[in-house]
Order: sequence, then structure tokens, then C-alpha cells
Amino acid sequence: MGSFSEHSMNNHSSAAEKFIHNEDRVNWHDKALWFVREKRDVAASSVKGWEELRTLAAAIKAHTLSHLDEYLLQFEHEASANGARVHWAMNAEEHNEIVYNILRSRSTTLAVKSKSMLTEECGLNHFLERKGIEVVDTDLGERIVQLANEPPSHIVMPAIHKKREEIDELFHHHLNTERSGGNAEYLAREARKHLREKFLSAGAAMTGVNFAIAETGAVVVCTNEGNADMGVHAAPLHIACMGMEKIIPTTEHLGVFLRLLARSATGQPITAYTSFYRKPKPGCEMHIVIVDNGRSEQLARENFRSSLRCIRCGACMNTCPVYRRSGGYSYGFTIPGPIGSILSPGIDVKKYGSLPFASTLCGSCSDVCPVKIDIHAQLYAWRQIISTRHGASIGKRMIMSVAGIMFSHPALFRAAGIGGNFLQKVLPPVLINSAVRRWTKQRDLPEAPVQTFSQWYKKRKT
Repeated sequence: MGSFSEHSMNNHSSAAEKFIHNEDRVNWHDKALWFVREKRDVAASSVKGWEELRTLAAAIKAHTLSHLDEYLLQFEHEASANGARVHWAMNAEEHNEIVYNILRSRSTTLAVKSKSMLTEECGLNHFLERKGIEVVDTDLGERIVQLANEPPSHIVMPAIHKKREEIDELFHHHLNTERSGGNAEYLAREARKHLREKFLSAGAAMTGVNFAIAETGAVVVCTNEGNADMGVHAAPLHIACMGMEKIIPTTEHLGVFLRLLARSATGQPITAYTSFYRKPKPGCEMHIVIVDNGRSEQLARENFRSSLRCIRCGACMNTCPVYRRSGGYSYGFTIPGPIGSILSPGIDVKKYGSLPFASTLCGSCSDVCPVKIDIHAQLYAWRQIISTRHGASIGKRMIMSVAGIMFSHPALFRAAGIGGNFLQKVLPPVLINSAVRRWTKQRDLPEAPVQTFSQWYKKRKT
């Protein structure tokens, strides 16, 4: 086994290799996500003062994080006054036990759930299933990956990695549908029929929380399918699960984030359903579970606390060239892509130490972030921490040492450039590619230029 850095750095690249083996899928995945990114750009450019909105959202979030204890207690007070029951969970285990005990107290054996990355983070579905409680994800993308026994590969588009033909086969196997060759209208209709039965027979509805308003004690859930509303209105028990960073101070602030969220996520002006849940229905129960699970530690890290501003729009994933061409599963973390790569090392730096290196540091993620998280700067900061704390592999240290000597001696640098150009021209490509195998496994080295920059400059100068 190599050093930490060498062993860790192989994690993402090894997982990505499975995805990029199918070049057609990679190209399709890349194109689909870039299409969403372009829709985001159009939507953003149509809003006057878009950059001012981003700045305002970042300031609201920064203020809230600086007074998080006050706003959380205010939210608890208001939510309790509304008739909701507020629970606090230090970690994923406590969260899962709280939810299970609530369901058990109502003898619930079937729960419908709208999209919630927090419950994915906590592994709630599998935990409840082991306890004998069936959990049905009702977001169509989430239901697709649940039937496939897979986690979401994207936080907004959970099944973006699957083609319609694959979903067609999945539904045929699990829902006994006819094979339709990937007919989207037919598949959506069959999914509605299947889920309607679950909505009507479920004893509980679970939702995530996009925003929690301290001023009113209300939680806000944004969906495009209305499945959160269907579940909450039909079931006698509503359990809303939220990370503690979801708090915003007032309803007035919500308007800022709603203008940013859908445009950044999918290029829509707003999600089709923006639902406010403030109190339980008469004779029913509403529970809100507020979860830490490492957020306090991240808040204490001065260089990384702004990552808690994230509103889970997925814009950084849609623009990231590495994510688009390596797929969400290559990250091995609930939140993939650039934002996941700065959240995950704070949880387990040894397990997720490769992720900050899975980036070109192009800065596109920071450019599109609606709350102005300096994602690329934090990725770079994690690289420094990981390299300093655990060191690079012997091979990498030797290469960097030689490179340092070469870069510090102009004559040696020029000689290396000339020699490299000459060797690339005279040696067979197979020999060159073998010498730099890790680089040339999926790409070719660029052709050697006719002359080096120094040679070109000297001729131009004369």
C-alpha cells in the first residue's frame, strides 16, 4: 500500500474509470448537464440585478451562520407555538432513531418520502427497512434509482445518469409495465399510477426542507412534481428533516433565495410547487428533526464555513467538467461534485481525500454558485491541508523536486523543452504514451510544437 496521498488519490479516479469506460454514455451525460447549465445562464441573464441578488443571498447566509444558535432557538420556539414538535439530532444515528420512534409510535409500516438529501446522507431508507418499515421515494427520479437499488447521482436530477430505455426496462421488471422503448409519457403515467396507490395507503409523509424560516417557524419545500404536497395532505403524520444550516431569518429573505434556486438548478423561473408547512392539520402530527451531523465542525473551520451557505441547487455540478465526465458515483459521497468535494473531507479526510483533487480548479463552480461560495478556493485549500498533513507519494515528491530544479534554472528549462520536443517527434507514440501512462489512458499528448516559445520569442524579437 502506498502513502495516504497515493492511496487516496486513486479512489475517485478508479471509480470514474468505470463510468468513462462507456464513452457514449459519458458524452451523453456531459451534453445533458451542459444543456441545463446553458438554461441556467439564460435564466440568470433575464433577471435584472442577478449579481446583486447573489451578493445579497451570500450576505444573508453569512449573517445567519454567524447567529445560527439564535435563529435555531427562535425557529424552535415559533414552530412549537404552531403545534409542531421539534427534535434535535447530533448525528445520523440519532436522526434515524428519532424518525423510527415517531413512526413506531403511530404503528406506521409505510411512509412516502419526497426528495431529501439529508435522509440520503443519514441512510434513513435502509435503516427503516431493516426495522420493517417500507419507505417509498415519490420524486420520480428518486423512485427510479430506488427501484434500481442505487443512490442519487445528482442532488437535483437523481437519475440523470440513466437513459429512458434503461428506465423502461426497470419499470417493466419492478412495476410490470409494458416495454415501450423508452416512451417518456407512458413511463410517467405508469409511475403516477404506481405512486398514487402508495400515497393513499401511507401512514406518514416525510419531506426534506429547502428553507426554514426562524421568524414564523415554517418550513418550505420546493418541488416540480407536487409529490411533497400529495404525501403531506394525504397522510396523518408529517416528518420534516433538515440540516441546521437551512435556517433563514425572515419570510422577506425567502424571496431572494426563491429567485435564485430554480434558475440556478434547472433554468426555471421558479419551481412548480413552493410549499409552506407551518402547523399540523387538525387531528394530525407534524414533526421537525433538526440535524447537525458534522455541520458544527464545518462551521468552526474558518476557511470552509461558507460551504454551509449551499442551497443544494446543483449548479456547480452542471458546470463542472470533471463531474460531467466522471459521473456522480465516482465521488462516493451523498453530495457529489465540487460542493461535495469540500464538504466530505471535513467528515473523513482519509476516506474522501481524493475528492479535492478531482477538479481542474477552473473556478466555473464559484462563478455559477447562487450564494457565492468560493468553491474552487476551498478545493485548493483542502489540497494544501491534505498534502501537508499526509504528504505526497514518493514518486510525486521526486517528480516535483526535479521539476522545481528545472523551473528554477532557465537554461535547464530551455534544454528540457528542446529535448522533450525532439523526443516526441522521433520516438513512436506508443513509447511516449507508455511513459506517461496515467495521463494517456484516456487522452493523447498534444503534438509537439514546431518551436519552443523561447525560440519563437527570440526570432520575433530580432
